[in-house]
Amino acid sequence: MNDAADGKLASVLVIGEALVDLLPGDAHAPEGRALPGGSPMNVAVGLARLGHRSQLAARLADDELGGLVIAHLAESGVELVDGALDGQRTSTARATLDENSSASYEFDLDFSLPTPDLTGIDVLHTGSIGAVVDPGGAVVRAVFAEARNRGGILTSYDPNVRAAIMGEREAVVGRVEALVALSHVVKLSDEDAAWLYPQLSPSEVLLRFTELGARLALMTRGRDGALARTAERAFAVPAPSVRVVDTVGAGDAFMSGLLHAVSAPSIRRALLGGDAGSTADGSTLDGSAFDDSWVDAALATAARSAAITVARAGANPPWPEELATA
Repeated sequence: MNDAADGKLASVLVIGEALVDLLPGDAHAPEGRALPGGSPMNVAVGLARLGHRSQLAARLADDELGGLVIAHLAESGVELVDGALDGQRTSTARATLDENSSASYEFDLDFSLPTPDLTGIDVLHTGSIGAVVDPGGAVVRAVFAEARNRGGILTSYDPNVRAAIMGEREAVVGRVEALVALSHVVKLSDEDAAWLYPQLSPSEVLLRFTELGARLALMTRGRDGALARTAERAFAVPAPSVRVVDTVGAGDAFMSGLLHAVSAPSIRRALLGGDAGSTADGSTLDGSAFDDSWVDAALATAARSAAITVARAGANPPWPEELATA
């Protein structure tokens, strides 16, 4: 799906953490590597690469690691919002690998976030740590409430659970559900769902999210593809067959591909539905009946985006020509 054919590409604002992954040394880099990361940042990069005006409301410091993140964002055309560089330090996640090369992380995070301006924004997205851990979490909730009160802004959320740092499960579930209720589109992984709702099946989790207010709820399941549902119907899409190099950034690439697809003006209007107001391009929302005929194509676009990313090393989402030919 190419939303350029359906009008001007949406202007997107992502709010949440950007950080630097500090990786241990290996044969290729004996002294270790420092790589820009963070789920919200990865989504912002993916959307910028696909041609959207993509702004990131994260907290960085004017230090060496912050410069690494800034250069990474500039390479893909992501804009930092005013106040982003007011941090005392740039957040890090230091990785340790076990005997099976599985990574665990020690986080050193600045939990604050700047308050962004929503003027001209079509799509607002958040996710992961910054969305639920205060003080940044409080900023996110206030910004999402403002967006829903204004109307005309499509809101999107990916819990992307980091259990070791988010806090007690019951409290996290409450904050997740508060953001689900403020979001038109919600995506989570099967691992997220198992931690948040160990008593519920995947279909029950998606149904719960639609009952909370999400117009489109999705669950990624790795090699098993993805599930989705609206209030009216359930959907499924298989994972494309690819040779997996690593899965770093796969969920974020799925998210950016999905938002690229659903931000097309006609689909955005369908998801906004009865929300009052006008879109950023000035068109009036008519509150017409919800039409989910586009969901299969949007899921396919998201799955292709993730497949391209897992077929190469690191969080490296696709460019438009790659997504079009995948």
